[in-house]
Amino acid sequence: MLKPLVGVFPTDKRIAGIHSIPITDDGSLIMVWDKNEKNLTTVGGRIENNEDLESALDRETIEEAGLILKPYRMPIASWYWESTDTYTVFVLAKVKEYVEMPEGFETTGRVIMNIETARQIILKIEGEGLRKELLDIVETVYAQFVSLH
Repeated sequence: MLKPLVGVFPTDKRIAGIHSIPITDDGSLIMVWDKNEKNLTTVGGRIENNEDLESALDRETIEEAGLILKPYRMPIASWYWESTDTYTVFVLAKVKEYVEMPEGFETTGRVIMNIETARQIILKIEGEGLRKELLDIVETVYAQFVSLH
């Protein structure tokens, strides 16, 4: 179940995954096309051994979207995985710069759009679900995030 967060990472369970919704200077958001799932998705993945949240997100963001994020990341939601008793956390972060995307990962690259376009694409492809709920949360906290950074 997706649970909104109020800018604070959960501490009651281990965080095993970290994802971001990068925001550009003009206010667009970035998602990626997952070539295996055939779906628009957030940028991120599992935290590898001895990696902290920041390092994992930085690595995943370069691998999947060819982006470097600014340091401030605002936690906005968590997904609880009952099977592993862990969380995946979703954050908003601003794009610092674009870099060359390495080959061989599960995405074809970044897709830049506004929130409403992302919502319509996701609803068309998969209907109601986690990603649509996540965009609803992004929309409610977006103005607060932009005003902070």
